[in-house]
Amino acid sequence: MLYRIGKIIIATVAWLDMLGITGLLYLFSFFPKKVIDKGYPYLFQKWCWAFIRALGVELKLHQKNRHPLPAHYIVIANHPSVFEDIGMSALFPAHYLAKQEIKEWWILGRISLAAGTLYVQRDSTESRKQAREMLIAALQQGKNIGLYPEGGCKGRRIALPFQQGAFNAAIQTKTAIIPVFLHYEAQEVFEWLPGESLILKLWKIANSSNKTAHYFVYDAIDPTLFLDQASLRIHVERLYLQWQAEYLE
Repeated sequence: MLYRIGKIIIATVAWLDMLGITGLLYLFSFFPKKVIDKGYPYLFQKWCWAFIRALGVELKLHQKNRHPLPAHYIVIANHPSVFEDIGMSALFPAHYLAKQEIKEWWILGRISLAAGTLYVQRDSTESRKQAREMLIAALQQGKNIGLYPEGGCKGRRIALPFQQGAFNAAIQTKTAIIPVFLHYEAQEVFEWLPGESLILKLWKIANSSNKTAHYFVYDAIDPTLFLDQASLRIHVERLYLQWQAEYLE
């Protein structure tokens, strides 16, 4: 009885903490851009961790890399769940590429915009072209970027071929790629199915009996070792298929 009461108290405090930080971030999002750019990314990362605590997810980072990770990078990951939108941002500070619809979400859309999120309309050729240009410009300005080369939530299994954006940007700017493989022990709970609402998915995650998330980070990949973006992309695809066989099969 006391154990259950303690869990309820801890969960309540975690949600109140997350809601409080959400309110602050929403308020700060109305500040001038030059003010936001200084401290907002740091606060956004703290908000991500508060969100993770509120959901009760046990996020485990497995450092499989044998060499130090670069300070300037493109971080990529597979995309089975909505959870990595906060999980990856908590672990790897970067400007992430997201679908245009997120920009219109109530409260969260404004927060993501202020945090420096880049957007793309996936079914628009012109929008994808503009997104590639934004990625390259951000890298040339010394910023880190993050994206999911599958091109959206494609389920627990790797969807091939990967989109070209990350690899094109890496080749053009000579920026290293940090690959991260994501695995959720309760795959059916975390997997974001077509037509499933965001609120319902977060509710399922929060009420799951197994909330363990494994994020495996590997050595950065030097794009200068490859002839072009196609050879780099194929190399990375093969790595993800190997990790899928290791962790999911």
